[in-house]
Amino acid sequence: MKHKNNRKTKAKPQTHTYEGTLDVTRSGIGYVIVENQEKDIFVRPQDFNRALHGDKVRVNVTRHNPRTGKMEGEVTDVVERKQSEFIGRLEMNVDFAFFIPDKAKGTPDMYIPAGKFNGAKDGDRVVVRITEWDRKAKSPNGEVVSVLNAADENDMAMKQILVDAGFTLEFDDDAMEEAARMPDTIGDSEIKKRKDVRDILTFTIDPADAKDFDDAISFRKLKNGQYEVGVHIADVSHYVEPGTVLNENAYNRATSVYLPDRVLPMLPEHISNVLCSLRPDEDKLTFSAIFEITAKGEIKDFWLGRTVIHSNHRFTYEEAQQIIETKEGIYKDEIIWLNELAQKFRKQRFKNGAINFSSQEVRFTLDENGKPVGIVVKESKEAHQLIEEFMLLANRTVAEQVGKIKVNKQPLPFPYRVHDTPDEEKLLPFVEFAKKFGHRFDTKTPAGIAASFNKMLAEVQGKPEQHVLEQLGIRTMAKAAYTPENIGHYGLGFENYCHFTSPIRRYPDIIVHRILQEVLDGHPKVDKKMGEKCLHSSARERAAMEAERAANKYKQVEFMQQYLGEEFEGVISGVAAFGFWVETVQHKCEGLVSIQSLLDYDDFRLIETEYCLTGRRSGRTFRMGDKVWIKAISADLGKRQLDYEWILKPGDMEGDNGDHTEKIKSHKNKEGRKRRR
Repeated sequence: MKHKNNRKTKAKPQTHTYEGTLDVTRSGIGYVIVENQEKDIFVRPQDFNRALHGDKVRVNVTRHNPRTGKMEGEVTDVVERKQSEFIGRLEMNVDFAFFIPDKAKGTPDMYIPAGKFNGAKDGDRVVVRITEWDRKAKSPNGEVVSVLNAADENDMAMKQILVDAGFTLEFDDDAMEEAARMPDTIGDSEIKKRKDVRDILTFTIDPADAKDFDDAISFRKLKNGQYEVGVHIADVSHYVEPGTVLNENAYNRATSVYLPDRVLPMLPEHISNVLCSLRPDEDKLTFSAIFEITAKGEIKDFWLGRTVIHSNHRFTYEEAQQIIETKEGIYKDEIIWLNELAQKFRKQRFKNGAINFSSQEVRFTLDENGKPVGIVVKESKEAHQLIEEFMLLANRTVAEQVGKIKVNKQPLPFPYRVHDTPDEEKLLPFVEFAKKFGHRFDTKTPAGIAASFNKMLAEVQGKPEQHVLEQLGIRTMAKAAYTPENIGHYGLGFENYCHFTSPIRRYPDIIVHRILQEVLDGHPKVDKKMGEKCLHSSARERAAMEAERAANKYKQVEFMQQYLGEEFEGVISGVAAFGFWVETVQHKCEGLVSIQSLLDYDDFRLIETEYCLTGRRSGRTFRMGDKVWIKAISADLGKRQLDYEWILKPGDMEGDNGDHTEKIKSHKNKEGRKRRR
């Protein structure tokens, strides 16, 4: 008789694998941030497994404390590198070199073999690209991409920002060769495949400094008394084909990046500024949406497909705006009619639920060395709105058409541009705050929220609270993104929307062009990786926006260096427990007033629901939107940080007649005497 073994087999601990982003602290410790996970996963440096700061990784949880929720793990795979290029210093040996990165955050030194120096010498500051990283090696191998000019601080700073955001500074040699081989002329065989609209009046309207003209508008009156308006978009997909190195480079960047003194293009210059740019007096290949429209602005019919165009004129926005305002100039009748039509579209869009947030662009005037010498504030005028409305029309029309297509009874995977309804946690505090200014919100439905926003935005025009309510209102909004799941675009009020009109600078537009052509050909293909492509494009778009903000901040700090010690009027643009931010009225440069600098006046605390700091003794408040006076006391280019000091001026206290100011000064003097003791 056999006896059963009653000893229990020890169960293996269950492992959990997550996907997230590795965040490496200055001390070298790592945390994997997982979406919708309350606690980050702690990772020791020896468990990074070749992962670097910002990489998307898979991590196995090795320890988990159920009581505290704290988790510890090890990285098993690098899913996607945030960056492959780094800036630092080269230390030469006889036949090899070491690359020492500028920034720590866990970035290792790199081994640079002979033949990969690219002309760099010992001590040079260089851009280096990782070429390989053996699993058993602690450090990767690399190659020098370019040597930086140590004397040009601005150039190095801008390149550092781009590299830190994960953008490569140069295209692969093979990609450049592919672009260079493309013919500048258009063959007759290609023209025969397309609708030829070269004899129809066509023009572009773009910024004065633009070189890559993505879009053009054509206009003519039809024999039936109606009008034909064509929206013509550069046919980048004709030149950039799947499976090429050029396509891979474009996909990896996914977007052009616009910094104050330069553009890092998604495509090589020969394509973006020459082959595809819809320059005047040149035949160009385009993808078009052509509309038949009544005099009242009703769209009776439309056509989508590939075309060849010939632009008759290039307008800047300023030139087109002057024609709109003066009713004089070349093609004035066409410009004026198109503007009137665009304004009808715009009015109808807001009536249908689009939200009318005003837009303002701040740009720096730079000298020949890239130094900021002035600030220019640009507002959206009717010339901008003319182009915007027709681009919106084309984007919406393409999305509507592709949205109807089913493959095996399932929607065709497509990169919709979506925008969700406002987050309730952000919206409700704002609604309560808006009530204090007499604005009531209908929060029962998304349409009611949009209508309430538009009513409020119209009523606050020119009032002191306009700035704060507009800024806080924008912050309640969700972020737009690319996704195959079409949930509509709340901010625009569209059920269907995509990006079709800027393929020179956005990769999703190229995807849209390819899918649209497949649909028109009657052979749509199911792309199982569409979700992955949308996530990548959205992530690269966010990285580009962060780089643009960082570069603008650098220029603000650089600009304000000349004004240290001077006083300026400003508007409070944000509040936190550690202080408040102020944007100067004159220069639009934002800096922080630290809570520490206010201790001489009072003990201030944050009241989140009021978006303000309030003094415990004086009752003095610093609220978003308030005008204050500040002194510029510090401008740190390395940290891209401006520090301001609040200036107390007579009559600056709420409800005071001068006595309150004296009390504050007296308190400040007493506190100063205490510290000196």
